Amino acid sequence: QVQLVESGGGLVQAGGSLRLSCAASASANIFSFNTMGWYRQTPGKQRELVATITSGGTTNYVDSVKGRFTIFRSVGRNTVYLQMSSLKPEDTAVYYCNAVVGITTRYNYWGQGTQVTVSS
Repeated sequence: QVQLVESGGGLVQAGGSLRLSCAASASANIFSFNTMGWYRQTPGKQRELVATITSGGTTNYVDSVKGRFTIFRSVGRNTVYLQMSSLKPEDTAVYYCNAVVGITTRYNYWGQGTQVTVSS
């Protein structure tokens, strides 16, 4: 069982920056996970992928955040981050951390979500 705890959301003006954190439970090693990622969801819409990072460090971003968001991991803190810059009102959403774990059977774990609101 993997627990993920997000933090770092809040209210920011357009053009500003925020850093989201997702801390995994101490018994888990995020570098052994198949992937970790950030998703976001707004009311009435499906959850969409924002960024992912594989166990090997390969990153992937949705087109709308390329060049503005960066996903990276911390070895010592067992944490994955999402650095968000040049924020836009359309980035407003609840952001969720995700981990995919397992070899023969893949398990999906989710954090509780953190609200990001970008004002114009």
